[in-house]
Amino acid sequence: MSEAALLRRLFDAALAAADPAAMLKDFLPEPPKGRTIVVGGGKASARMAEALEAAWDGPLEGLVVTRYGHACPCESIEIVEAAHPVPDAAGEAGARRMLEMVSGLTEDDLVIALISGGGSALLALPEEGLTLADKQAVNTALLRSGAHIGEMNVVRKHLSAIKGGRLAAACHPARVVALMISDVPGDQPGVIASGPTVGEASTPADAVAILRKYAIDPPEAVARHLEKSGGCPAPDDPLLARVENRLIAAPQMSLEAAAETALAAGVTPMILGDALEGESRDVGIVMAGIARQVLRHGQPLPRPCVLLSGGETTVTVRGDGRGGRNVEFLLSLAIALDGAPVHAIACDTDGVDGAEEVAGAVIGPTTLARAREAGLVPAEELARNNGHGFFAALGDQVVTGPTLTNVNDFRAVLVP
Repeated sequence: MSEAALLRRLFDAALAAADPAAMLKDFLPEPPKGRTIVVGGGKASARMAEALEAAWDGPLEGLVVTRYGHACPCESIEIVEAAHPVPDAAGEAGARRMLEMVSGLTEDDLVIALISGGGSALLALPEEGLTLADKQAVNTALLRSGAHIGEMNVVRKHLSAIKGGRLAAACHPARVVALMISDVPGDQPGVIASGPTVGEASTPADAVAILRKYAIDPPEAVARHLEKSGGCPAPDDPLLARVENRLIAAPQMSLEAAAETALAAGVTPMILGDALEGESRDVGIVMAGIARQVLRHGQPLPRPCVLLSGGETTVTVRGDGRGGRNVEFLLSLAIALDGAPVHAIACDTDGVDGAEEVAGAVIGPTTLARAREAGLVPAEELARNNGHGFFAALGDQVVTGPTLTNVNDFRAVLVP
């Protein structure tokens, strides 16, 4: 088996371990005496809804919002498609209808919330006094700033009528069971999709501090709202007393599945972490250093081995290229390795790296030489944040289409 084929097999194993169809049925609550309403949002929410319909014994009704192109066929649960990462009117309308569906419920009713990464942008319902354009402006600025996902979600929560526990509060007094697929470092339920079913400890002042940290000047209505807002429901809010959040898939599960696949192929795996953060290009340099240590000294483990990691790195946009977290990491890694006998894959498990309909790419010892033969200057492409343009020119992109799950980034560095 070639190195590239093995890397793709590892990625496929990671995806299979996060497929809602494989595990959602094991986390379902008992059917209620009253109605069962299904709501939620995220890149995996439609696949989760499909799996729920297949496993549920009883009537269902509801609505979930997923990304354009990520819908699945459902009979009782309506699937709404909307924009990601910058929200649009379809997501706003879907979130508003969702709140209407859960109003007026009783103690005998059950709400199953299907929550996955991407829900922050897809459930885009502004607080009173704000517009969708206000949220779009702030969201776009945050995406370009280099802010990490936790910081972005604090701001999003305090501008939203549905996030930061507000969806669950609207369901009271019904029981709420949220089934979650984590795409965030640390798997904190309050960070996944900005926590629609999780009480929030941060304050509007914290959101203001984050905007100042990244020199983001928000629209006047946003600044005014954050100054006067009373904040999100707190974790101990009585309206959230009947809420249970269940994590059904996470990056660590996918890394362990990839590790088992590597072992079966005779390659020793090492999981470096499921929550790595930092600038993508900096993480690439660090990974190159570890790979070189393996080559020179057989540490931290002997060859053949593969270094596995997950999490969510960030890209501070400085150039005019077509980029994403994973391809920026790979381009930086390739430059730092400078032709060393190392292969790597890095992909977003939802199938979309940045704004491109491309999961990621692969590199090998010949990457830089082939790039130069094609007239590319790798360092200049990195400076432009042009990872997708670089790997497209080489034919080294990994294109999966929508994977219908999302446990964030998957990286594997193979030292054969």
